[in-house]
Amino acid sequence: MTTVYADEPSPEPLHEWRQRGFTIAEARQWIDDGFSISDAERWRTSGVYTAADARSWRTAGATPYTVDLWLRAGMTPRDAVRWRELGYSPEEAADRHLAGERPHPRNRLWRLLRRDEKPGGAFADEKRSHSMRELLRAGIPAGRARAYVEADWTGGHAVEWAKRGIEPGQARVFEALGLSAREAERVLTSGQDAISLMAEFWRAEVPIDEVAAWRAAGFTGEEAARMRAEGTDVEQAMVLRALTEGDEP
Repeated sequence: MTTVYADEPSPEPLHEWRQRGFTIAEARQWIDDGFSISDAERWRTSGVYTAADARSWRTAGATPYTVDLWLRAGMTPRDAVRWRELGYSPEEAADRHLAGERPHPRNRLWRLLRRDEKPGGAFADEKRSHSMRELLRAGIPAGRARAYVEADWTGGHAVEWAKRGIEPGQARVFEALGLSAREAERVLTSGQDAISLMAEFWRAEVPIDEVAAWRAAGFTGEEAARMRAEGTDVEQAMVLRALTEGDEP
């Protein structure tokens, strides 16, 4: 339980938390970690949605006003601590982490060569920042969210694909073929990837705009080509595809 000292304000009543959009369980977690309603709202506005995560970021030296930079780079509190211990500013750490570097000591020569460099260039795009927030809010792990943002997906558009753990490049191909995120997941579960799917139907000479209907209905490229040759219209495949939409993902 949280210890409240005489010179500290008492936690706000739970009904006030409810009025501000928190569940009782969420409110208790924020209260137990010593956050006020205003503190919790600031953290959530910055993209940190649980008390546990806010506590970790606070321990790493972040505030609701500085954590956004690290979140957009796909960093964890542990990453932030390691970069900070090596003497990197938040901006430098975020830029280098986003570029794929691992925390490492830097020497005097590096400081001389890079002292005029202006940090923060990787985060000038507010659209990417918004996308990162959307993905994090949806519960997507930071590393996966960063991959989608770097691949220029918008947050809302990427959520269903990212939730299913589909690599952004493959997701692009599946989407171009007309498959939904759920249908793409089924393809991957079957052991086939996006490129081999595209190649299979291309070799079978099935029109690209029919691939999604035939594959989602359960047909291979060869089967689709044979049925088309026998006079089966893609409309029938579309009906079968529609019947699968009510299945569990």
